[in-house]
Amino acid sequence: MYTIVIADDEEELRKALIRRVDWKRAGFQVVGEAENGIEALELVEKLEPDLLLTDVRMPFMSGIDLARQVREIRPTMQIAFLSGYDDFSYAQQAIRYNIISYMLKPVSASELTEELFKIRKKIDEKFAEFTQQTKQQEQQSQTGFLMRLLLDPYQEDDGARREQLLREEAAQTGLLKNASQQFCYTVMVTSFCDENGENRTTADSEGAVHQVADKYVHHAGFYTGGRVVSLLSATRGGMEKYLHIIVEDLEQSVKRILGLSAVIGVSRIMPGLSGCHEAYAQAMSAFGYWKKNGPGIYFLSDIEAVRESSGSGICDKALELIDSGYRNPDLSLLSVSTQIAVSPNYLSALIKRSTGKTFVELLTRRRMEKAKELLLGTSMKIREIAEQCGYNDQHYFSYCFKKYAGISPNVCRRQHEEK
Repeated sequence: MYTIVIADDEEELRKALIRRVDWKRAGFQVVGEAENGIEALELVEKLEPDLLLTDVRMPFMSGIDLARQVREIRPTMQIAFLSGYDDFSYAQQAIRYNIISYMLKPVSASELTEELFKIRKKIDEKFAEFTQQTKQQEQQSQTGFLMRLLLDPYQEDDGARREQLLREEAAQTGLLKNASQQFCYTVMVTSFCDENGENRTTADSEGAVHQVADKYVHHAGFYTGGRVVSLLSATRGGMEKYLHIIVEDLEQSVKRILGLSAVIGVSRIMPGLSGCHEAYAQAMSAFGYWKKNGPGIYFLSDIEAVRESSGSGICDKALELIDSGYRNPDLSLLSVSTQIAVSPNYLSALIKRSTGKTFVELLTRRRMEKAKELLLGTSMKIREIAEQCGYNDQHYFSYCFKKYAGISPNVCRRQHEEK
């Protein structure tokens, strides 16, 4: 049985769909409903559903923006769009965000049920593909090249000449299209383990890792000694954008589909192939931390940051950035983690462990505290206060304030003036 969250600002339609569709027969369980994109995002983070059914046009956050942000926190989750005819081509722009279905409004209960059967079949196929045996490498020589590149410490040449020779061999084996291709590289080491900590990684696990990584960047890898060793390659911008999504997707997929825990060690980003042996050593060093801390995602950059500053120190830096940067509407977990030089995965977990709150909850609380201060202590207009607190949309600001304080900004100010 797959779980689903339904998001639509038309309450009557949303309630009718929940009431009239035979969700159990279709293979789904409704675990939450939302009236806007912000609520939907919060439910996705909290409930971790398999599917989000959402209207394209939503208050405060469009369906496409919602899909983009969902991929940051639940990259394994699939999304089905409900859209009007005029929105259909617009909705198709989000195909890269795990959009599994498009449905045109109005949609009847029977039509939705029929589509749900198709969606369930697609998700079944994705789950089955994840557990399939690994495919053979394009060439046996590619595996040999990878193993030498990552495992062999001996380097006959140094500098630019060695880099050029490696690129030429990488192009010959199919790892690169040509020797002039400019990529950055990261090594990732992965194992799957059961609830007792026993290693359940097999040669077939390489296929599962490849299926996830290859959705975002170029991937090549091999299985050795109970681990899957992966070389990820992309442009610098692509690597910085997708690396944390890859490991989140992989960890979530292993848990949801295989019922196992993932141990993932990740190196720093290297500017060339000649740094890949060092990257393998870094990934293995990060990977080794699971024996002390349990299964999870371990970026070498996070480990080194903790050495320089304790976990509480990193959390304090994040809180300082929230406190000083809350006016910026683009402030996000990703932007803060970049400034601190740790992964967003690690920072998110650290903040939640240290404060019991998510990054978004802390940021919203800071903005609302400032908003209340300005409401009660100044004569600024609501629109001006919204902008001062990092909100471009006054209506969205008022929605957030009412959700936080229980009353609208205008009522809050009026009650204060009447005292």
